[in-house]
Amino acid sequence: MQAIEMMSVGTYVNGVILLIGLFFYDIFWVFGTGYFMEGDNSVMVSVAKNFDAPIKLLFPKSYPVVPDVKGQFSMLGLGDIVIPGIFVALCARFDERGGCKTANIFGWAMGGYVFGLGLTVFIMHVFKAAQPALLYIVPALLVFTMVGAQVGGCFSDLWAYSEEVPETEEEKAKEEDKKAK
Repeated sequence: MQAIEMMSVGTYVNGVILLIGLFFYDIFWVFGTGYFMEGDNSVMVSVAKNFDAPIKLLFPKSYPVVPDVKGQFSMLGLGDIVIPGIFVALCARFDERGGCKTANIFGWAMGGYVFGLGLTVFIMHVFKAAQPALLYIVPALLVFTMVGAQVGGCFSDLWAYSEEVPETEEEKAKEEDKKAK
């Protein structure tokens, strides 16, 4: 939680680029590496199943949970929580700074994340196979935030949003004086 609060991608556009890059990264490592691995396992699934560290959350596939039976859990990597969380936090800061008076972009972003995560879980249960969560989360986040901004009439403000504090006139004057000397 603290990492998400403290980290920033700087601008909305940077967040979009990061999410799109990770979208393709996640798809490749889940689906694309199955052709190179033994038994059609992907690198991502092999690491997630065999690496015993706090990098994943396990959810029971069925209830009641039988503790001694392996393979009855769905996994969600922390990257599927943290990276979208940083983007959602960016949207929250956009709202806090008065970015959109008529729409709650943070609410749209959270709705997109919850929808994408729910869709991931649904697809995993339907196909009974590992799914790259970012395959569903990224499009949902981007579509929901952009639709929310369009509905609120602040799409261009969201697209141009930067978390850098703009320079004051006094700071600009000092910079110009330094350059002149």
